[in-house]
Amino acid sequence: MSKENSVRVFALGGLDEIGKNMYAVEYKDQIFVVDAGIKFPDDDMYGIDYIIPDFTYLIQNKQKVKGLFLTHGHEDHIGGIPYLLREINLPIYGSRFTIGLVKGKIEEARLKPPTYVEVDEESEVRLGDFTIRFFNVNHSIPDALGIIFETPEGIIVHTGDFKFDQTPIGKKASYATLAALSKQNVLALLADSTNSMRPGYTFSDSIIGQNIMEIVEQATGRIILATFASNVHRLQQVVEAGEKEGRKIALAGRSMERVFQVGQELGYINVQKDTIVPLKKVNQLPDQKVLIISTGSQGEPMAALTRMANGAHPDIELHHTDTIIISASPIPGNIKSVSRVINQLSKTGANIVYNSNTEIHASGHGSQEELKLMLNLIQPKYFVPIHGEYRMLHTHAKLAEMTGIPPENIFILDNGDQVHFTRDDAWIGGKVQAGPVFIDGRGIGDIGNVVMRDRKTLSQDGVILLVVAIDMKKRQILAGPDIITRGFVYVRESQELIDQLQALARETLEKQLSNKVTDWGRLKQALTDQITPFVQEKTGRSPMFLPIISEIRLEDNPSASKAEA
Repeated sequence: MSKENSVRVFALGGLDEIGKNMYAVEYKDQIFVVDAGIKFPDDDMYGIDYIIPDFTYLIQNKQKVKGLFLTHGHEDHIGGIPYLLREINLPIYGSRFTIGLVKGKIEEARLKPPTYVEVDEESEVRLGDFTIRFFNVNHSIPDALGIIFETPEGIIVHTGDFKFDQTPIGKKASYATLAALSKQNVLALLADSTNSMRPGYTFSDSIIGQNIMEIVEQATGRIILATFASNVHRLQQVVEAGEKEGRKIALAGRSMERVFQVGQELGYINVQKDTIVPLKKVNQLPDQKVLIISTGSQGEPMAALTRMANGAHPDIELHHTDTIIISASPIPGNIKSVSRVINQLSKTGANIVYNSNTEIHASGHGSQEELKLMLNLIQPKYFVPIHGEYRMLHTHAKLAEMTGIPPENIFILDNGDQVHFTRDDAWIGGKVQAGPVFIDGRGIGDIGNVVMRDRKTLSQDGVILLVVAIDMKKRQILAGPDIITRGFVYVRESQELIDQLQALARETLEKQLSNKVTDWGRLKQALTDQITPFVQEKTGRSPMFLPIISEIRLEDNPSASKAEA
């Protein structure tokens, strides 16, 4: 087993999670990167906007990185690109629509444009020892691609996100290319595992279009439809339904406006002249002539639909005569947010239509039979399930066994694990740095586990501040200790507890001072050691405790003092 001559495959994100997909294929002094996505935070990641992969390994080896290859334009695959380009200048390869979306991101981030290379299923890219080819897949966004890496040790295939739709809205999958791969002795397959736990087949998008058309035909008031902005085929279906019923269409949400513009410019969205109207003007139109396409299908706090539900949108106030369509399924982690928004919408009395009561959304990911079909078409020697939580990866591995791949030839990895491939063997060995990098406002990676732990403590149990002034020379308490709480207890109703805390703090400080302890650190630790267990015993809670000690030297200088928090 020669590590030097093996092809190494690893993920910087996308394994045991939904989001921040980023994979790499490395051979000698060449690294080929697939996707650079973001992940949206869980409910307990307070203040975090989103999460990107850790690029440290790529930055340390930037001279080896030959290019970034994109499977498609969803945020969990391209959202991290601006952050990567701040560290590494590299060419970007992607389909026409994907490149169109990335260009907008780079312009918005005010970065120097990289070299863009548009590719399709007919393209062939030769870089170093590799030849890279592409194939079309069906997904919930135009121009989604799978990638074929022809390496010196054999062919490695990355499916991207895919399903097999026999009546797709856009291009058909490249069945001939996939079938031909089975004759080329594919070394390894990396395949999307998102819907590996769902039996059968995924619905066709053409069926969803028919259902949306029926809802639009039957609605008598305004229609507000929320969907993923990137689902351009869905947007075209909605446009056609609205135009058929003579409705004017308005767009709500910045990302919706941006993607719609790119879709029109590249010819993926066709709309009649004068159909689109500004959102501010819809209130001047009869309700039966209005259709609003909105962001917010995932319950995002600042998205247009959520603001409408909360009565906080500047232009749209919901009516009981409205029909509100949520044409999306909740991403894992967003279920509570989506349910919250649906509950708020229901309070308006409007007719709410979502996927649990009507088929108005089809996943872009293949179900079990489609995953098995991909495995049977390609017939790889080795298999690596990717893009999914562990249970999804594990189930996908079982499906691969059912198609005839030996268990010892299947590798379930964690982010950072390296699997090595040669013509004759494969093994897991070595690990690269991989993990989450938190984005908070303009801060990149400056929020670590300690900060997240503190934010969680503050949100759950609040904070207790103890303020005291001490003459260190005389070892006397001059003022305090005073107790200030936030998010812990209502002071007026808990005065007895506050009094007990003050008495305990005074007793502790006096004991330390009488023992000639004047070091701030030791005084703070003594207070923490007494106050924290006392509060836990009395309340069953563990609030953050912050002692603030002010040192005052009255004899030396009446105005001189210093404080330590």
